[in-house]
Amino acid sequence: MNNAKCNDIPKRSTEVVVVGAGIAGLTAAERLVESGVDVIVLEARDRVGGRLEGGRFTSGTSIELGGQWVGPTQDQVLALAERLGLETFTVHDEGRSLLFAEGGRHESDDDTFGLPGESARAFQQLVATIDATAATIDRQSPADSPGAARLDRMTAAQWLDDNCQDPVARRFADTLLVSIFAAESDEYSALHLLFYLSSGGGLHRMMITIGGAQDSRVRGGTHQLAQRLAESLGHRVLLDREVLEISEWNTQESPTAPNSQVTVRTTGTRYRCDHVIVALPPIMAARIVYAPQLPANRDIAQSHMNPGNVIKFQVEYDTPFWRAAGLSGTVLSLDHHVSLVYDNGVPDSERGILVAFVEGRHARAFNDLPEQQRAQLVVADLECFFGEMASRPTEVLQRNWSEEPFTRGCYGGRFGTGLWTTVGKHLAQPLGRISWAGAETASVWNGYIDGAIRSGQRAAEEVLQTSGKQ
Repeated sequence: MNNAKCNDIPKRSTEVVVVGAGIAGLTAAERLVESGVDVIVLEARDRVGGRLEGGRFTSGTSIELGGQWVGPTQDQVLALAERLGLETFTVHDEGRSLLFAEGGRHESDDDTFGLPGESARAFQQLVATIDATAATIDRQSPADSPGAARLDRMTAAQWLDDNCQDPVARRFADTLLVSIFAAESDEYSALHLLFYLSSGGGLHRMMITIGGAQDSRVRGGTHQLAQRLAESLGHRVLLDREVLEISEWNTQESPTAPNSQVTVRTTGTRYRCDHVIVALPPIMAARIVYAPQLPANRDIAQSHMNPGNVIKFQVEYDTPFWRAAGLSGTVLSLDHHVSLVYDNGVPDSERGILVAFVEGRHARAFNDLPEQQRAQLVVADLECFFGEMASRPTEVLQRNWSEEPFTRGCYGGRFGTGLWTTVGKHLAQPLGRISWAGAETASVWNGYIDGAIRSGQRAAEEVLQTSGKQ
């Protein structure tokens, strides 16, 4: 944009601009407002919530198209839900789970997931090894962890190969991990694998439902967390404001100097402020123009933290027919497009709902297909899992997060080999008058709603400390 046109853009002033009205950005804004700071939140979408998005079946049932689960040790999100007057409920997990592997169908009601004897023992040993190693990771500074250089040089797949020789257990581990990372195990480093799992208390906690990461949900949908935070912030939250440029962010003057301000430019307005919090997925933060440009390693850190690939399907039926057959609704498949299924019924509806995930390489293959064909393939897999009754859903909702223009992937970002030990420290480190928030910058429950809240709290405290308003 030339200077003449730029000078014609309306200007507004505030103390802090928060870029992004996801749960991290809204949390940061709320904390700042509580401390008497003047804040504006700029959101590119026509809604708040970021990776929290609500949907609704034509039957009237609300459902989550984005992040949906909460569980034990996720203290920040549970406290926020309670404070906002939102009720949580425990997921349905009664009955036998199903495993499809090597062309076979296996049932189970324990943590073996139906794996045959030797493979079950090999997998349980692998989980123990992963969790013991993850416990040694320095979550605040993964690059300083024991053996970090070696772990960062190899992919997670290579590390798993070294620690699991049973072929069925090894394939099962890949399927389970793709349900956590939405990426194949050769797409991120072993150090990233162990850091991420450590941040949530280990693989065992992350993979189970009751007592684990998939223990509970918010009645009416997790997107209400963002909606209610935004309502409390009122006029400070501005939608349809895509941030294009952040300039003068690196001023050498004192952060409290009155004439030293950052400029944040959207399509229609320029905002002058003392500080900026960028609360976007790293891949989206990399698409903003920075003037002057960011230091090389900061730019590498955010532009090389690639998001996962996942398409989430919410499939509604007249009844939860699988329960009558003694099934929990949980499925893991090594053989199908759909790798993971859960019973996703809600207390406010007697209808049956299955949530099905197509992830990693399967999601990338689905990207080339029209939505109707994707839905048909998913329903066909559900029929393979649950029988002919699964072929007759009343409705299928889907969200391809790689197509969502201001996210471009879920669940979170991951580092490939060699990045944590060279540029990883820059992800959450304040830079000039910019602080960074978002689930990928969290050291506890990285990639989860709880981690996003913690990151927003941290970024707000950084600004308050710098501005002397703590």
